[in-house]
Amino acid sequence: MLRVAGIRKTFFPGTNNERVALNGLDLTLAPGDFVTVIGSNGAGKSTLLNAVAGRLFMDEGAIEIDGTNVNKLPEYKRARYVGRVFQDPLAGTAPNLTIEENLSLALLRGKRRGLGRGLTAARREMFAEELKSLELGLEDRLTAKVGLLSGGQRQALSLLMAGFTKPKIMLLDEHTAALDPQRADLVTTLTQRIVADGNLTTLMVTHNMEQAIRLGNRLIMMHEGQIVYEADEATKAKLTVRDLLQEFVNIKGATLSDKAFLG
Repeated sequence: MLRVAGIRKTFFPGTNNERVALNGLDLTLAPGDFVTVIGSNGAGKSTLLNAVAGRLFMDEGAIEIDGTNVNKLPEYKRARYVGRVFQDPLAGTAPNLTIEENLSLALLRGKRRGLGRGLTAARREMFAEELKSLELGLEDRLTAKVGLLSGGQRQALSLLMAGFTKPKIMLLDEHTAALDPQRADLVTTLTQRIVADGNLTTLMVTHNMEQAIRLGNRLIMMHEGQIVYEADEATKAKLTVRDLLQEFVNIKGATLSDKAFLG
């Protein structure tokens, strides 16, 4: 479903601030894979997600989604293939629009809009049914402005919107990091359910080691723009946070960010 082959990205090339963010990275995800991504600060984790989403174009290499080379497609054209939830709960929704208007935009993402009505009685009924799955009571607040929701509610809504059209690839960029522990647990549970129900191929960046081990069927560790460690489902089932931290030290003689110890 996703093939990343030899991608390279250097920021500020030829200057004193030159930084290699991705250094010949290869990664393949089969349909239904749920891969968690960990690594040191500046390892290239978010750059990898930006590369897949089309927010950044690569210097070298190829990216294929479901067999289609998307190297030259800008972010808005890749929207038909990609769903994404960001770390900031404010980033995935339009605060001045209502819940139903946000859901309508998500439903039409990557499609030709035309002149038809974005909101119909049938769509409102569908939205209410989808919102019930969040168990947050949002199905009774379809006309409420999203800006009035809490951070956890907005992130749950963003997650629902990202998976709404069954994207080829779901990208989750530390999407629970800005939430308090209770809301983070809620969004984590919703993540598992939405990904499983939709059989969504998913790439999730996290600093939380426990979360990285608990979610998904594969785990990769990045450092200096490369994948330095990978665990398949069987290996992952036996991993502990201590194992991961020691693995990183063994490979690179380095330590993960302080947030890694919060898992």
